[in-house]
Amino acid sequence: MSCLFCEIVAGRIPARIAYQDDAMLAFHDINPQGPIHILVIPKRHITSVLDLTPADDELMGSLVRRATALSRAEGLADRGFRLVFNYGEDAGYSVYHIHLHLVGGRKLGWPPG
Repeated sequence: MSCLFCEIVAGRIPARIAYQDDAMLAFHDINPQGPIHILVIPKRHITSVLDLTPADDELMGSLVRRATALSRAEGLADRGFRLVFNYGEDAGYSVYHIHLHLVGGRKLGWPPG
């Protein structure tokens, strides 16, 4: 089965790109959970957080730093935002390619969900 996010990385499925470099891609979620909802993904396929190894530490740090830079660019840094990694059916994990959600632009409840 083909990975939706790998197809976006390959350019075969269009997306509204917020950022990209050699290692990662950030794009606006097609089912946003807030006024701003951006997914930050590694271009290399990693199925989930359970598949991370110590060799992925730098990449994962880069994803988080990019998400915070995007929060500033989108005007979220002053009011707040949420960064979320999900995994598994109970968390609603439906695209099995690791992705970091940046969500903001509205009051977010706690606990989530």
